[in-house]
Amino acid sequence: MNNFENQYLELLRWTLTDYHRIEMGEYKPIHRNSGSWKESILVNVNKFLGKKNLLICRRVLSTKEHRLNGADWPAYSETMIGLKRLMNIEECVRDIVQNNVEGDLIETGVWRGGATIYMKALLKILNDNSRTVWVADSFEGLPKPDAEKFPEDKGDKHHEKGELRISKEQVQNNFSKYGMLDDRVKFLKGWFKDTLPGAPIRKLSLLRLDGDMYQSTMEGLENLYPKLSVGGYIIVDDWGAVDGCRKAVEDYRKAHGITDEIKQVDWASVFWKKTAAK
Repeated sequence: MNNFENQYLELLRWTLTDYHRIEMGEYKPIHRNSGSWKESILVNVNKFLGKKNLLICRRVLSTKEHRLNGADWPAYSETMIGLKRLMNIEECVRDIVQNNVEGDLIETGVWRGGATIYMKALLKILNDNSRTVWVADSFEGLPKPDAEKFPEDKGDKHHEKGELRISKEQVQNNFSKYGMLDDRVKFLKGWFKDTLPGAPIRKLSLLRLDGDMYQSTMEGLENLYPKLSVGGYIIVDDWGAVDGCRKAVEDYRKAHGITDEIKQVDWASVFWKKTAAK
């Protein structure tokens, strides 16, 4: 890969994360009640103004350190995973292509699609036209916790976060903006319990789980990890951020005798290379 291609990928990372505008601060809508009566009034006023396409916003100052480590929720970027996690994707994809590891690439839980857009860009730069990038999401946010079947998710509030509800059409548009939407990008729309068991995926070389909850993580593992080729990689985005996610990974690894070394990406994300067909 030449210097021009490396510069392109760096610029793409900065754009996908909105890293290049970090000093400017961001204006985020006030949509969550912190408990104070003033905040409650503002939230209710915003509900009314939203019908007129108007919003009250608060200026939020982040730092480059936050964006490097994916430690904030940027308002305008295509991904919130940060620069380190994008570079981790690049490291895995380069190794997969160099060593001819069989299989497609998938992310389960894509938000605005930034991580999968980066996967597709990497394949283009590496002149690999044989693989499909699968974009799996409900495109309606996260499911309400099923505490009876998955007690580890009891009390989980992710389903209440409206900012996680990004439509399929918006994600497709984001792919188009970067020139990355073609017939090698496939969308799996719906809850993982419905889409992943019958997904027409034969083999995977990269499996990236970003479903936050125990249920979403376990459904990804049960349905997709057996399709991951030896030499391929699994990345778990929320290992350090959500206890339920980490517990799902630990439970699955224990049940299937997986002992491959888990490596840290940043404060939240981990990955490992699959070394045995389990």
